[in-house]
Amino acid sequence: MSEQNIENPQQYPEQLSDVLLVMDKEKKKIQAVTGIDENGNLKTVDADKKNQSEFMRVDKSGDLFSNFFSNFWRQLKDPTHFSFFKVPASEAVETAKEMQKQVDAPTKEGEAVMQKHEVKEPKEQQQENKNETGTAQATPTPETTEYRYKAEDIDWKTLEQIGITKDRLEKDGVLDTLLKGYKTNKVYPVSINFGSAIIRSEARLGLQNGEDGKPVFVMYGVRHEPNLNAPFFGHEFTKEDKDNLLKTGNMGRMVELTNPKTGEKIPSIISIDKLTNEVIALRQNWIKVPDKIGGVKLNAEQKQALYEGKVIHLEGMVSKKGKPFDSDVQYNADKRYPEYLFDRGINNKQSQNHQQTQSQDNPRLFRGKEFSDEQYKKLMEGKTVYVSDFKDGKGQPYKGYVTLSAETGKYGFNFRNPDKLKDKIVPAETHKTQVAVNSEGKTNEATKNINEPLKSQQTAPANKQQQEKQETPKPAKSKGVRR
Repeated sequence: MSEQNIENPQQYPEQLSDVLLVMDKEKKKIQAVTGIDENGNLKTVDADKKNQSEFMRVDKSGDLFSNFFSNFWRQLKDPTHFSFFKVPASEAVETAKEMQKQVDAPTKEGEAVMQKHEVKEPKEQQQENKNETGTAQATPTPETTEYRYKAEDIDWKTLEQIGITKDRLEKDGVLDTLLKGYKTNKVYPVSINFGSAIIRSEARLGLQNGEDGKPVFVMYGVRHEPNLNAPFFGHEFTKEDKDNLLKTGNMGRMVELTNPKTGEKIPSIISIDKLTNEVIALRQNWIKVPDKIGGVKLNAEQKQALYEGKVIHLEGMVSKKGKPFDSDVQYNADKRYPEYLFDRGINNKQSQNHQQTQSQDNPRLFRGKEFSDEQYKKLMEGKTVYVSDFKDGKGQPYKGYVTLSAETGKYGFNFRNPDKLKDKIVPAETHKTQVAVNSEGKTNEATKNINEPLKSQQTAPANKQQQEKQETPKPAKSKGVRR
């Protein structure tokens, strides 16, 4: 979602335009679905005008509806006792009447109406019914072979005026992603010329249906930081919500959001788009939890936790390269699939690239170092501050220079003094190797065979023992013997 309206799949009013009808095969009655109770029993009402506000509304597009219906089917107790039909919301009452006539007195015309709207059992569920051990593919991936849009329906000439071309999108490998209904996995520079003014920005790109039914581009602009201080569709973010969103990108729980147009309460999970800092929400009943992640089969409790936006820990997963690994896993509202959390969060980022900026809650905190009153005052005055007690990713001290950008409000770090003429302190160039090896995972040729973290200012073996380790080459890995 954006802060003001609900987008893909959060383009709420435009996409939620279908209703799910159901026929109980024993009662032979057509009704409208309103939901599923806590015991997995189907909840329905008569499909008439007085009950229209209670009808369950579902996404009309192929892939999003497939995800919703697959998850809906899994939750439902005895789903094979029912036949389901997806019909446009504006035609739901009349179509239900036609279907009931067909149930009561079958005709060829009525049969055609039923077949046109019937929703079949999900394919992966059919496969699981054939194989009790469950062979359905269930890995955390958003890919689908179904296209929601056609490239020939896009107004490419207009897009060229803002700097977006079809060739560029094809070359970047994102055109298919867009046509399948997903946002690009990178931001693009865009420029809009109004004649008297030119607007330049960066944005992720997406598609949605325009008023004429043809796809139009949506630009999701990059924000300086996520807006977590204002109400989000009626939800006030708690301190814990903010901490979770800033640390992992996911809020970690389900909340009820309010559709501003209809007043409908929508159980949803919330995440941050890490490319744009936009707050994104996903309806809970659109979440599709897989059976397996990384080759590990999920139990009922783990599935329910993911469905509620919570974190689970999985052990013994296997990567695409065949290597075992463990990780926390959580459903991401922006990506619309479970993601691994081993590369998210402040602590891990600190050990990997050491590029974090100041804390949202404590503006004096930078790289784990809290500035003194005097240091903070100098930074606010635009002066350079020399810090001698930073700690790298492995706890070793290093030194450097910090500045505060007046334009971005972000701290900057440098091993050399950016203001040499005013500050005569000796540059901390000797700490570059230490931080590069300990925090950024880089290799220093002079110390590559030493397993211990480099000490402050260290660029070469520090003692005889380390020298011996450095001079002793590591044994080559055995490739085995072919038989």
